[in-house]
Order: sequence, then structure tokens, then C-alpha cells
Amino acid sequence: MENQTTDNKFELLKGDKVLWMVIILISFLSIFPVYSASSNLEYIANNGTTTSHVLKHMIFLVIGLGIMRGIGAIKYEYIGKLSSILLTITVGLLVVTMFTGQTIDGASASRWLKIPGTPISFQPSSFAYLMLIIYLCRYLTKKIARERLPIENVMYIFGPILLVFGLVAKDNGSTGLMILIVSIAVLVFGQLHWKYIAGFISVSVIGVIMFLLVALNTNIINNNRVHTWMSRIETFTNARKNADVEDESLKAKNYQVMQAKAAIVHGGFYGIGPGKSALKQTLPQSVSDFIFAIIVEEYGWIGAFVLISLYMIMMIRIVMIASKMPAFFGSLLVLAIGLMIFVQLGVNIAVAVNLIPVTGQPLPLISYGGTSMLVTYIQLGIILSISSRIQVYDEEGMGKKQTIEEINDIA
Repeated sequence: MENQTTDNKFELLKGDKVLWMVIILISFLSIFPVYSASSNLEYIANNGTTTSHVLKHMIFLVIGLGIMRGIGAIKYEYIGKLSSILLTITVGLLVVTMFTGQTIDGASASRWLKIPGTPISFQPSSFAYLMLIIYLCRYLTKKIARERLPIENVMYIFGPILLVFGLVAKDNGSTGLMILIVSIAVLVFGQLHWKYIAGFISVSVIGVIMFLLVALNTNIINNNRVHTWMSRIETFTNARKNADVEDESLKAKNYQVMQAKAAIVHGGFYGIGPGKSALKQTLPQSVSDFIFAIIVEEYGWIGAFVLISLYMIMMIRIVMIASKMPAFFGSLLVLAIGLMIFVQLGVNIAVAVNLIPVTGQPLPLISYGGTSMLVTYIQLGIILSISSRIQVYDEEGMGKKQTIEEINDIA
């Protein structure tokens, strides 16, 4: 038993093996659509070469898998204990980004933060989002049997959610909305009393409406993207209502979605073949936000079905890990992170097939880019860490009651 435990500490694929295989397969398959669609960056955006972009993507894949393996080797309880500190740091980075943010590819200037002395930039919002969810999971399960006072819920649950939402939503409305949705789901899964959840939802709705009214009608909130959001929603609704009307101005505003739909229709059932996309040169953000449309064009609905099936296997394994984990903190954290990935996946595909307005959310593990991809690998690394702890409990014969007492009452 001792030798077996020692070997497990050094095994390459630590944690759920099926989940590992799915992640590696999706990561490998992402190389082909990124290589094809990145020609848009070379010939249209005049940004680098196709080869340089695919090499950069492959480097991020290797780094991401390495980070995922490293995170998977850390006891997730330690990550939970550090969550409040990490959340404070990421919130501080969000504040710094408001004043020193960089403009990248036409994005809002305060979305990106450049590391001093390097050409590297990243999005603090992605890290703050993850740290918030980890913090909420830990706080909701710490000394879970104790009844918390209303002021504690306001200060330590609702306050952090609204703070992160406010700092992110100003420049990235879709991510801000996802933060609210996933946070509320975590409160439900975390068994917070329904009256607090209902009150928080009411306050959040009122707060969002007031923010929109102030941003649209005054100059108090400078450099916000509210007008951009409203324009996208208006364009989306008008396009749905006037689908058969020839309106050149509407077509111009809805250009991205029309090109994405054309790519999907062009691909048909079997696709036109790898690298043969005809729309990748005319579809903006074809390598990131709309890469799903390029996948359908080149690999058809068969390719899309295979990719979505891999994602579904990933989600099924995540749910299985959550159901097998005896500790409530571990189970809640797995469900919360799985929901984060699933929501992002759903939003990206929904935009590509014109079910919702354009949001700018990447396709997990597929889209070209650094920050979002690395955060996804960190998320999956935490899930793998939790899955490996289940194996340790089984090998050591630890009972369910003992495991819950060990983890749920973390200090």
C-alpha cells in the first residue's frame, strides 16, 4: 500500500484519467482550426504569420497542460485557504487595470494589464472571476452548520460578488453577467437560505438597472461600454425581427453574425475540408470568438458533433467527480468550476449560431488567446486535484464522515 501511494504521487496523469484524455484530445484538435483561421490575422489584420500564431498557440497549450498538472498536484484545500488572499490581489489588479489598462485588438483599454518590463498582457477579470467562485465555495462550506448573521452574508458574500461584478462589468458586460449568474448558482448549490438569495437577486437587478440608466444618460461613468452593449442587443433584435428585409445598414451592423452563419451553412453536414474555409478571411475574430463557425465550415456538423460530444464527456466526468467527492467543499467547487466552463461554452456557441447577441467569449480550450486558455487549464487542474483526492480517500479507506470533518471545517 505504501509503494502504491508513493507511485501515485509521481504519476504523470494525476487525477481522473478520462478527463485527462478528453482535455488532451480537445487541446490537440484545437491546433487545426487555429492554424486555418489565424491566416485572417496574417492577411487581413497584418499581424504576424500563420506559422507564428499556431506556434504561439501550441506553446500556450504546453504551458497550460503543465500548469494544469502542477495545480492538480496541489491539495485543493490549500487553494481554498488562500482564496480570500488571492481574491484580494486580483481585485487590486482590476483596480489598477482601470487606470493603466492597455488597448489590444480594439478591445476596451481597461481590460488588459501589461506586466512591467515585458510585452506580456493579461486580463485580470478572468482570474478575479475564478478567485471569486473559489472564495464563495469555501466560505459557504466553512463551518457550514453555523448560522451566519445577515450582516455576515452582506459583507462576506454579497459584497465581494458585487465588487468584482462592478469592476468587470464596466468594460466587459458579458463576463460581468456570467459572474452574477454563476455566483447565484453557487449560492443555490451552497445551500444559502432562499430569502438571502432572493434579496441578492432583487438588489442586483435594481443595481444593474441604475448602472445602465446612469451610464446611458450621464457622463458620470466615463469610458464605459454600455452603448456598445445596447447597440449589439438592438442589432440582434432588429435582425431577428427583419430577417427577410433587405436593410444594408442592418447588414453592416450584423456583419460578424452574418459571416458566421454563412460559414456554418457553407460547411453543411460533412464540411469542406481542413484548412479550406472560404469565410475565415472575411469573418472578424474567426480565430477566437467565432472559431466554432470555422470548425463547422471545415469539418461540418459531424465535426461539431464530435467536438460537442467531447465537451459533454468532460461535463459528465465533472458531475461524476462532484457526486463521488465526500467533502461538500470539494463537491461544490467542482460543480461551480464546471458551470463556469459550461456557461462560457454555451455562450460562445450560442453567439456563433445567432441565438444571443455578440459577447466576445472564447471557446474553451479551442480559441486562440492566452489568458482565457490558461485560466481554463487552472480550472481543470483544480478539478483534477479534487478527483485525485477521491482516489487517495479510497486507497486509505477513509470514511465519508471523517473526510467531511477534515475538509469542511478548514480554517
